[in-house]
Amino acid sequence: MYRTANDYYREKFGCKVYKLSLDGGFTCPNRDGRIAVGGCIFCSALGGGEFAEGGSDIPQQLEKAKKRVEAKIREGKYIAYFQSFTNTYGPVEKLRKLFSEAMAPDYIVGLNVATRPDCLPEETVELLQELNRIKPVTVELGLQTADDEVARYINRGYPTEVYRQAVSRLRAAGLEVITHIIIGLPGDDPVATARLAAESGTDGVKFHLLHILRNTPLAREYEEGRVRPLTLEEYACILKECIQALPKETVIHRITGDGAKKDLLAPLWSADKKKTLNYLHHYLQNRD
Repeated sequence: MYRTANDYYREKFGCKVYKLSLDGGFTCPNRDGRIAVGGCIFCSALGGGEFAEGGSDIPQQLEKAKKRVEAKIREGKYIAYFQSFTNTYGPVEKLRKLFSEAMAPDYIVGLNVATRPDCLPEETVELLQELNRIKPVTVELGLQTADDEVARYINRGYPTEVYRQAVSRLRAAGLEVITHIIIGLPGDDPVATARLAAESGTDGVKFHLLHILRNTPLAREYEEGRVRPLTLEEYACILKECIQALPKETVIHRITGDGAKKDLLAPLWSADKKKTLNYLHHYLQNRD
């Protein structure tokens, strides 16, 4: 069996931990023209932050997000999670203000920052290192694929070597790293991506099913018959191979992702989250 995030956080913090998804008001360099426009071909208009609060300042977002989940739990702590778009794509003083506000409440035990490997200048890494002395900071990197040809196809905007260097720099600064990997990209080998992430030194991995969402470039390709979504059985098989390619100490933070149901074109089986997770957990029980 793989090492789950739930087990890891219980070991680290002594209690169950939940993530509160926040929106820092960022964009991405492959959306605003610095690198490219349009973003990654699978990414929605909300930049992967469909479940982030948004629309208010950080203290208000935290309270709103906390109220969403606190009815489901009797005890536990929270991690402030900057999820939408590229959350280090801005001046360091803006980052300091946002991240410090998010870390301030007593019920927050850590900070997770989702970003791109090519948006980590030295002053930003130094800030994250500084904040890590106050509460644990984890950086989540959107690798998606280790294949540079597939990366160009999805409009990722940076070569894989940049990811390798980013992990090395973050680990040298004492920061934990979680790597995002997509399963189902046309022509891709996600098992090779898992191996590269492990070799690069990632502490954890989030696996995502390739969702085809309305009003994305990928949706147009799907409608033209150029992209075939995975079946649940295919996804489970590939996911298991990916996990087996990782060291046993690697923390698996996610075994699939969510696409907003109102925007989901395919695969439709993924809309039944409970059924999907039950199937995957059962399939993965035997790691060997």
